[in-house]
Amino acid sequence: MAGDVMDKLEDMSSVYEFDPITGNIPATKVEITVSCRNLLDKDTFSKSDPLCVLYTQGVETKQWREFGRTEVIDNTLNPDFVRKYILDYFFEEKQSLRFDLYDVDSKSPDLSKHPSEHNDFLGQMFCTLGEIVGSPASRLEKPLGGIVGKKCGTIILSAEELGNCRDSATMQFCANKLDKKDFFGKSDPFMVFYRSNEDGTFTICHKTEVVKNTLNPVWQSFTIPVRALCNGDYDRTIKVEVYDWDRDGSHDFIGEFTTSYRELARGQSQFNVYEVINAKKKIKKKKYVNSGTVTLLSFSVEAECTFLDYIKGGTQINFTVAIDFTASNGNPSQSTSLHYMNPYQMNAYAMALKAVGEIIQDYDSDKMFPALGFGAKLPPDGRVSHEFPLNGNTENPYCNGIEGILEAYHQSLKTVQLYGPTNFAPVVNHVARYAAAVQDGSQYFILLIITDGVISDMAQTKEAIVNGAKLPMSIIIVGVGQAEFDAMVELDGDDIRISSRGKLAERDIVQFVPFRDYMDRTGNHVLSMARLAKDVLAEIPDQFISYMKSRGIKPNAAPPPYTPSGHTQI
Repeated sequence: MAGDVMDKLEDMSSVYEFDPITGNIPATKVEITVSCRNLLDKDTFSKSDPLCVLYTQGVETKQWREFGRTEVIDNTLNPDFVRKYILDYFFEEKQSLRFDLYDVDSKSPDLSKHPSEHNDFLGQMFCTLGEIVGSPASRLEKPLGGIVGKKCGTIILSAEELGNCRDSATMQFCANKLDKKDFFGKSDPFMVFYRSNEDGTFTICHKTEVVKNTLNPVWQSFTIPVRALCNGDYDRTIKVEVYDWDRDGSHDFIGEFTTSYRELARGQSQFNVYEVINAKKKIKKKKYVNSGTVTLLSFSVEAECTFLDYIKGGTQINFTVAIDFTASNGNPSQSTSLHYMNPYQMNAYAMALKAVGEIIQDYDSDKMFPALGFGAKLPPDGRVSHEFPLNGNTENPYCNGIEGILEAYHQSLKTVQLYGPTNFAPVVNHVARYAAAVQDGSQYFILLIITDGVISDMAQTKEAIVNGAKLPMSIIIVGVGQAEFDAMVELDGDDIRISSRGKLAERDIVQFVPFRDYMDRTGNHVLSMARLAKDVLAEIPDQFISYMKSRGIKPNAAPPPYTPSGHTQI
């Protein structure tokens, strides 16, 4: 008996651990193509023989590591390199890149040494991967620098998402004559799907719903990315376990079967009827045949549009920030205040703003961002406002870049009086008005609210969020300071979808995090900011896609692939 309990616990451990949000799906891969124009000529009797070396930067150490090199192209100042760089792309990370160009000296004994040892430096360019993919048609052209007083020519980078496995499969299953596991009534079956890994282990990738009190369940159809099911390998084993659901979480194992994507893709046929086998029962019972059968009822596959498809098609991401100017932040002139301006380091508001803004700005072509404040008394008459422009210009609340927002934030601290209460609804509705005006997929809006405390207008904010969920917008709330943020968790619809006046939000658009959870204990602010950005931005691409899909909006066709002019490669 004890053995059975242990077996059940082992069977269930993986089911408990599964979180569909963090299910480990391989990252999007992006292929970078490099071309240059008008490079420096370093060779006396011929043209340069260029080579491009890509370096990536570690988040923690900030050290540059060589990622890869192109081939050397002889005798040209306008190379179109054939060898590509393939990088993992994460929207939520600032992925810093450095491209160095060298003229390779044919007398060089060993190119495997550091390129600069035997070769002439032709210039370099710094950018982020977000900058490349966020440029029009995902093509970035920038001047090369690095040599004082010289024009080093230009570098042209094109990004292409690798579509090796962008399909999503939709399938439906039913079962027949499953084993009865409950004393009173029939079983409550559900299925758990696992993909196999290179090392023979299994990773959970989907769980069906529970169908109550039946031995012949018909489960709802579900859609899953093919790469989550088999990582692009159509013959890789897919293991499916069938359980009887129990209220206390000690679900009973009914049996299992294996298949593969290639088999499932045959659709409904005699090949897709599977015997559910319980190995322990099979050993114990001589006459054991199976624990029921599972049948594939339908199977279809379609190419999924990705976040980068929309970005490449020209969708712009608009970033708005709203900063809490309530009195609970403390007097800005005192060092205990969350708004205190230490000349040697940024406060938590500035850090949160910079961490999130520096990543989002790569996807906004004009880099002009509205910046708002709430909860302050404004000059000259001391009226309280929950939606005032940080730059003081009601007609034009836009600031130039993240630095422009920081500057306006610093200035407004000198002119407004911190007050209260903490009302979010006005700034949420402010962004919603803009989002409501462009629902064609050409723009998507992200509102970052940075706050120190307990929200005062919960009912109005919930209503604003439920209305905003119908629009092309997402909201990130970062809590700074040591307050209790319990109410904020309610706004973040990860566990329970937010509702207002009996209406459920159409989709989850809010992500809340307390900044203190990301603070590096050693005081490394760069690391704290990277951790914060990674977590708050990770859900944005899925929220973005959920809006586009719900409205049936397809990405615009990207312009035709760029063919560099002025040079033909032989």
